[in-house]
Amino acid sequence: MSHPPSPVPPAAWSAIRLFALDVDGVLTDGTVQICSDGSETKAFSILDGMGLTRLNQAGVAVAWISGRASGATTARATELKVPHLIQGRTDKLAALQELAATLGLAPAQCAYMGDDDIDAPAIAWAGVGIAPAGSMPAALAAADCVPVRPAGRGAVREICEHILAARV
Repeated sequence: MSHPPSPVPPAAWSAIRLFALDVDGVLTDGTVQICSDGSETKAFSILDGMGLTRLNQAGVAVAWISGRASGATTARATELKVPHLIQGRTDKLAALQELAATLGLAPAQCAYMGDDDIDAPAIAWAGVGIAPAGSMPAALAAADCVPVRPAGRGAVREICEHILAARV
């Protein structure tokens, strides 16, 4: 899969050892469907899932940091064998910094992708900050890179491809 050029230098992509990302509005289009019995459903892209699987196989840690707990998120993370699933944390920066410290990583070794105001500090802190095109202004302002593909429809895969291409 070819990917559009990135405004981020190849050296920055090659330094990435952790790709952390928000779930709703990044891995999904931001829609949560609530059924009458209270259960919820979300649509996840198969393209994004394959990209994250390939990152794991290449030795890049993957983390999902979500402000809300969700059974659908847990099920998809389990299916993809996402090693770091953090839910119910609205202070995304603190969650990202704690995980990076646990893994012994500097900010330059972390990429973070988010779409909302609560993601902006983590986007700004990470060595490579990413926001999907439809993100809130604060997230876009903090981002180094805005994928061409939309959230929930390959935006995450596009970033995975940049990271993987820089590792060759």
